[in-house]
Amino acid sequence: MSDVTQILREIGDGKQQSAEQLLSLVYTELKQIAAQKMAGEAPGNTLQPTALVHEAWIKLVGDGDPHFENRAHFFSAAAEAMRRILVDSARRKHAAKRGSGLAHEELKEEHWVEHGPSEELLAVDEALDILAKEDPAAANLVKLRYFAGMSMNEAAATMGMSLRSTEALWTYVRAWLRRQIRGQGSTPE
Repeated sequence: MSDVTQILREIGDGKQQSAEQLLSLVYTELKQIAAQKMAGEAPGNTLQPTALVHEAWIKLVGDGDPHFENRAHFFSAAAEAMRRILVDSARRKHAAKRGSGLAHEELKEEHWVEHGPSEELLAVDEALDILAKEDPAAANLVKLRYFAGMSMNEAAATMGMSLRSTEALWTYVRAWLRRQIRGQGSTPE
């Protein structure tokens, strides 16, 4: 059992000091994930990696009653928290730009692990909500790869799947998202 999993169990048992231990163990990893996400943001963005980590941490353990089964569950929840924060930020930016006549861009493969333009982020988020109802495992894979920036190996380990199965699911989900986003008004290549 990993240190993170042990500490998560202690937190579930109500040990308050364990949350501080958890933060010190995972802070560097969370900050790396956040930095990957923020690298694709436009210069002058008010949300910084440290702020993204802190906001995600508050969402994860801020209610005082966090329940995580293991390390993989915790990082999946962290990816979802960062996703929500980034989507909310993109929505605020997009609301300010609405009506500016920007053309929709198709989701490109090179943007999958790196955070793309806010319009792309919103399109992926909308499609992801639909995908989650149809195929929760596929939606979780997108969260881990696109929003948390995990490699295929990391995502497979987090999801408890073989690399081959994860790659097959990734192939399916990329095609599904392209069709979904194209149907929302993007122009095909």
